[in-house]
Amino acid sequence: MTFPFREALKAGAEFVTVWADYLDEINVFPVADGDTGRNLVLSLTPLRNVSKKRDALIRDLLIQARGNSGNLASQFLVGLLEADAWEKLPAATARGSALARQSIPDPKDGTILSFFASLAAQLAVRTSGALTENLDLLFDELEKTVRETTAQLPKLNAAGVVDAGALGMFFFFEGFFRALAGQPSAGAAKSRFQQVLSGQRPKNGPVANGYCIDVALQANRLPEDARQLTDLGDSVVAVRQDGFLKIHFHTDDAEAAKARLAQIGAIVQFSADDLREQTIRFSATRQQPALQIMTDAAGSVTRADAERYGFTLADSYIQIGDKSVPETYLDPEILYRAMRDGIKVGTSQASTYERDQYFRKVLSVHEQALYLCVGSVFTGNFAAAMQWKRQHDPENRFVVLDTAAASGRLGMMALAAARFSLTAATAQDVRDFAARAVERCEEYIFVDQLKYLAAGGRMPKAASFVGDKLSFKPVISPLAAGAKPVGWVKNRDAQLAFAFERLERACAGRSGVTIMLEYTDNRDWAAATLRPAVAARFPGAEIILQPFSLTTGAHVGPQTWGVAFLPGIL
Repeated sequence: MTFPFREALKAGAEFVTVWADYLDEINVFPVADGDTGRNLVLSLTPLRNVSKKRDALIRDLLIQARGNSGNLASQFLVGLLEADAWEKLPAATARGSALARQSIPDPKDGTILSFFASLAAQLAVRTSGALTENLDLLFDELEKTVRETTAQLPKLNAAGVVDAGALGMFFFFEGFFRALAGQPSAGAAKSRFQQVLSGQRPKNGPVANGYCIDVALQANRLPEDARQLTDLGDSVVAVRQDGFLKIHFHTDDAEAAKARLAQIGAIVQFSADDLREQTIRFSATRQQPALQIMTDAAGSVTRADAERYGFTLADSYIQIGDKSVPETYLDPEILYRAMRDGIKVGTSQASTYERDQYFRKVLSVHEQALYLCVGSVFTGNFAAAMQWKRQHDPENRFVVLDTAAASGRLGMMALAAARFSLTAATAQDVRDFAARAVERCEEYIFVDQLKYLAAGGRMPKAASFVGDKLSFKPVISPLAAGAKPVGWVKNRDAQLAFAFERLERACAGRSGVTIMLEYTDNRDWAAATLRPAVAARFPGAEIILQPFSLTTGAHVGPQTWGVAFLPGIL
């Protein structure tokens, strides 16, 4: 029997990515900040590189781990990576469980740690043959462990949810074990946790203050035990590995903590999430749509948009060097800094497996869905969706619309349709609205330097060199035939004049106009200069300031900006 270990790890990471938004929905422990799904996605991202050597992979897992669950999961995976055959899985999972428990000064039952312990115990009594033939029995025991977390922790019991980290690892190992066994995912997680994943998020939780810190240090002398770091704050997780110390904790003073950590060693990575902002956003109420909207992150929409308006967002991937990250989970500044520094960047679609899981998920959670798909000329998502629909949607519950769009044009359509769906009377009304939006929405992208288009193969290098030398800048519009130049201008003033002319032509005299102003690494200019100028010319329009999708940003480069707009269609 083959042992496709690395491919199975990747499948597990992809399965978590698909369900990450639902993990965020139920995340109330240790703080109700709705970020467990995000943290696990970021923490498991290194597993997507199936060719990386084990030592390098372990270092990436250590440095990139985020949040309480993500750091504990990374330690478990350090142990799991010792397996290179079926018979080594029991010992590797036991090792991983011990490493995770040792990294926290006050381990608690009812968390992700309980899941790891249960998995190790189950594998200790199963042979490889019994495992592949009886995966459902293994999932029965793991489901029981996850469900028991509700009663084990008061916060979970009060909210009526299971531990988000434990459920996240259930997702991971559904993808992992079925890939190892050569079986397609049967959606065990959704069928087993139907009530949890179909319900509303817990409401009216306490607002937390302070910051969630993740830091990686490099130093010759490091504390030997996580308990020596408990004075940093709460929820401490600390790991030592090859001269590195990775610490996660919650604190009231991020800058003071950073200064103290700098005395221990050189800071390699530091991130601070605002717990007050996260807990307030998590407790916000949300209406139910008449029809579930799904779209691609290749449109200029964000995770925050998806959370606010309740639509499903499917990622493409950004590649920076040897790292590949779902685009909505990547800090844009990391991408644009890499491009400015000349580091090779690229984009890629999600795997067929991951896309299929997105389609399966949206129909398992919602009665009907409308997929506003990135244009078929840009990716293979439309073809993949239609193939899946032919095989799995005999009742026509999943409608797929080729928008012939990407970037802000797709984002504008998706935002408009999702917002309309919150007040629409019927699902058909939403489908009709979306079809009209596809017809009427326009977008114009103003590129600053052609060399980035050339680096991604979107323009001949010689032409880009001449264009940059002569200060010719293309105006690009993503249409059914692809992203094509629709004009050339020489400077920022000419770009603005072009944008105003197109806006006037399409929107003058119309009501209900929505204008999306898009930015890359130039948000300050867009907010201070561009937005007021547009508002003065179109005082009745709704103006949205929005980051470009990173799929677009990776091609057009820093200092690019754009405008997408939708005249009123009701």
